Amino acid sequence: MEEVVNQIDLNIDKSNWKLVKFGDVAFEPKEVCKDIQEEKIEHVVGLEHIDSGDIHLRKSATIEEATTFTKRFRKGDVLFGRRRAYLKKAAQAEFDGICSGDITVFRAKKELLPELLPFIVHNEKFFDYAIKHSAGGLSPRVKFKDLANYEFLLPPKSEQARLAELLWAMDEVIEREREVLERLECLLESIENETFTNKRYKKLSSAIVKTLSGGTPDTKEVQFYKDGNIPWLTTKILEGDFIENGEKLISTDAIKLSAAKVLPKGNILAGTRVGVGKFSINLVDMSFSQDVTGLLVNNDVVDVEFLVYQLNSNWFGKMLSPRLRGTTIKGVLKDDLLNMKIHFPTIDEQVIIREKLKQMKASISKTRIKTFNSQSLQKSLINQIF
Repeated sequence: MEEVVNQIDLNIDKSNWKLVKFGDVAFEPKEVCKDIQEEKIEHVVGLEHIDSGDIHLRKSATIEEATTFTKRFRKGDVLFGRRRAYLKKAAQAEFDGICSGDITVFRAKKELLPELLPFIVHNEKFFDYAIKHSAGGLSPRVKFKDLANYEFLLPPKSEQARLAELLWAMDEVIEREREVLERLECLLESIENETFTNKRYKKLSSAIVKTLSGGTPDTKEVQFYKDGNIPWLTTKILEGDFIENGEKLISTDAIKLSAAKVLPKGNILAGTRVGVGKFSINLVDMSFSQDVTGLLVNNDVVDVEFLVYQLNSNWFGKMLSPRLRGTTIKGVLKDDLLNMKIHFPTIDEQVIIREKLKQMKASISKTRIKTFNSQSLQKSLINQIF
């Protein structure tokens, strides 16, 4: 990745680049599909099929699903989410199809290599311009005639070819990293299913000494937060197998004068409302809201890391899903959670399983960080070039 970046960064010279408007090098084709069957349309794309920040169009619906879309796009076009441009949805199509009216189709003119178009669109200055020129209240939209006035420096055709080759080489590196990450995540799920299904089960309550309910100190009481030293959190930041930071610090007075409790470090915080299904080991003493339940673990019978890995597994998530209650806000009752069955081998066996899963999760984390860093480097370079 760094070799690709160096090739661009060290040799870039914009002295002969020309200032152009987006409308000078790209246009909106406005093709319409009159008969889906006759034109053999196979792909239907809505905004939900474009992932924020992803240059690739990876999803689509089929014509078997009902659609009123008629806007035509071709392979190589860039599909730009004109509604709520702040979501930064823009992807290059690798197939023909039809799309939503909330998507603007971009196609390169002869002055621009089509291979460069996705990268021109995928820079912060273009998105910022689109956001600034969007109109509307709850669901702002931007028109192509406004985007056509966006200005940027365009390299000569010969330089465009070199940049396109290098930028796509960088993208290929990222795609390979994504594939490795997907394979590792699939392997982890396979190991979890093999480890936790059809085994020796006991109720979760067998591993828990007791539970602690959460509470929220009155935000109007300044003394609750002045000189606070106890991290307090809601399910908003309850994520991952381990957690050590809260949303704010509260004081011991807040604990004494409210329903808030403190869970000693080395136990498990469970999202039981709003963030239901999230489980984290608290690495420090922590307090929490009523959307969270503290699980005091019986260390004599269960390894806490083994337990949290099991609770965060896809296997356990599928078992938990039918127990969720509520309409607008889904949650799980504490008793329902504690009555769920978990795989409960001996401590020695738990440790062996824990280490196996720990290694897999470490590999996934390392690959995820590497992929994220590569994507960040790619974005930074695109912003520098265009």
